[in-house]
Amino acid sequence: MLEPAILDQLRVVFADLPTSLALSVRPSEHPAQGDLLALAEAVASASPRLAVRVEGAPTSGVELSIVRDGAPTGVVFRGVPGGHELTSLVVAILHAAGKGRQPDDGVKARIRALAGPAEVRTYVSLACTSCPDVVQAANLVALLHPSIGHTMIDGALAQDEIARLGIQGVPAVFVGDELVHSGKGTLLEILAALEQKLGTAPSSEPPAAAVADYDVVVIGGGPAGIAAAIYSARKGQRTAIVADRVGGQLQETVGIENMIGQTYTEGKRLAAELDAHVRAYRIDLLEHRRVARIERGARKELVLDGGERLRADSVIVATGAKWRELEVPGEREYVGRGVAFCPHCDGPFYAGRPVAVIGGGNSGVEAALDLAGIVSHVTVVEYGDALRADAVLVDKLRQRPNVAIVTGARTTAIVGDGAKVTALEYEERATGERVRLPLDGVFVQIGLVPNSGFLGDLVERTARGEIVVDDRGRTSEPGVFAAGDVTTTPFKQIVIAVGEGAKVALAAFEARTLGA
Repeated sequence: MLEPAILDQLRVVFADLPTSLALSVRPSEHPAQGDLLALAEAVASASPRLAVRVEGAPTSGVELSIVRDGAPTGVVFRGVPGGHELTSLVVAILHAAGKGRQPDDGVKARIRALAGPAEVRTYVSLACTSCPDVVQAANLVALLHPSIGHTMIDGALAQDEIARLGIQGVPAVFVGDELVHSGKGTLLEILAALEQKLGTAPSSEPPAAAVADYDVVVIGGGPAGIAAAIYSARKGQRTAIVADRVGGQLQETVGIENMIGQTYTEGKRLAAELDAHVRAYRIDLLEHRRVARIERGARKELVLDGGERLRADSVIVATGAKWRELEVPGEREYVGRGVAFCPHCDGPFYAGRPVAVIGGGNSGVEAALDLAGIVSHVTVVEYGDALRADAVLVDKLRQRPNVAIVTGARTTAIVGDGAKVTALEYEERATGERVRLPLDGVFVQIGLVPNSGFLGDLVERTARGEIVVDDRGRTSEPGVFAAGDVTTTPFKQIVIAVGEGAKVALAAFEARTLGA
């Protein structure tokens, strides 16, 4: 079931498990039961601390749960967690045994303060590269909260549920029959979604100790933020990073061929290298957090979304950018039910059906090319008078017989029947004519928007939301610097962000020590 190389890796990962665990498989006559048992036996063979048991009430599907000391941990897999989800099973085993990287006490307190009980379900595709992050986040919540459980469900083995719930995109996180999160997500985003749905109860744990003051606080864990933090630490500055996760947009980047010094790398690999590099320094890494606001003063005070407060002489904002939304009626209402942002993850849900891609840049045309091999028809809708993608991509697109290109069109609405998307409406800019295009899915690919909204009027920003900076990364607010894709610095590239982060850290040090 598992290749020898993977088994060798598992033996290393599970070499010193401190606790015995059972992979509990429910009896079943489902055709996939043999595959589940074979996978469980293979994983368990990597450690004498792991055992497989067939127990419990029979099920019509397939189900595996992790049991510790004879008691359920709350982590369940309905399906065969192979493919990308094998990592989720391995990480869940490590966390259940008390190993693996855990969130710090502040984040744990937020998780334990969730109002339970609750059963959380995440529907996935085993081919989805974004699903494991969400599954692992929800598993961690279940392992840390005594009255919250989480079940991963392979959508391919639960078609009746997929149809009943109207799911058209993964990962899809439900509490009861209510969709609480759809698409890519981090621990912070899953936790925030559960806080909104479940509410919070007073925590029985004492409040976290006050965080000490810093010389520099870097906001953001992408290439610019990591570079800024490392350069600050190397100057002897007491430094902290506040970030959702290390790597930022790198976590969603596949191939990287323009990082100087590396012929080829991948986003997750580069993010892991950044993580290892920053942890080699005495830097306080405050992950799974966002800054709610920054208060003015001689020393800046940062208020985090969980209520923590930090103070610093210098603040470096390196929060990058996120996928831009259309902001038209129907978009948010139908996310996960016809509106999608990831063609790789959600394209298979639209096999044999018509869809549209909004955006004629490289990302939009690449998405259309990917989808054209899956769906019945793709319509590319571009606001400008011509596609903006590289000529080689446009040429490939025009060769596809099931692709139509509409330019000079302003998307005005996404239409649905309450359960799913049924049409896209756009306006022809030249004539003002409104067109309704019947379809089943809309993939939004219109670029990025800077993550600067939390700053309010603290610093000067452009109409696009970019932070206005000078040649040293200084903003309009003394003591606040900015670097990377969130700024007006041209050319949003990884290598440029790294250089800008380093430069701004040196400028902040210069300002603090020399008053420059």
